[in-house]
Amino acid sequence: MTLRVAGLVALSLMFAAPLAGTAHAEPVANAGVEVVLNQARVLKLSKPASTVIIGNPEVADATVHDANTIVLTGQGFGRTNIVVLDSAGSPILDEQVAVIRDNSATLRIYRRSVVETLSCEPYCEWAYQTPAEIESTRERARVNAMFESDADADLFN
Repeated sequence: MTLRVAGLVALSLMFAAPLAGTAHAEPVANAGVEVVLNQARVLKLSKPASTVIIGNPEVADATVHDANTIVLTGQGFGRTNIVVLDSAGSPILDEQVAVIRDNSATLRIYRRSVVETLSCEPYCEWAYQTPAEIESTRERARVNAMFESDADADLFN
């Protein structure tokens, strides 16, 4: 019985520790450009661009509208960078890009490792999930299943 109680205490501490760490997280000082997932953002440049480079095209995509206008689209969660060069190869823009979730009209239901996302404008309906979101949910489920099976084994030993 004492071993089972000790296992439960250890299990609860294991899940509480990551939550405690996130409560005191400081915001990033230079967030750069923020783009909402599946939405576009217009970037106006001071000089005409010749070359546009995205560090990770799975996170963000850039489309050149005209020489002074770039449309940046959030493709998947994460951070990458955008570098824009003029015709001489000099940098016009070199910024971090953070793709974030729009939480203003969404509802997430957590059932252990399964997360259901609803879009609530004006009624709550199943929200579209990008391949990145689907993969993230699968990976979270896989990791949680490992911890759950280890915890169950400890409880019954």
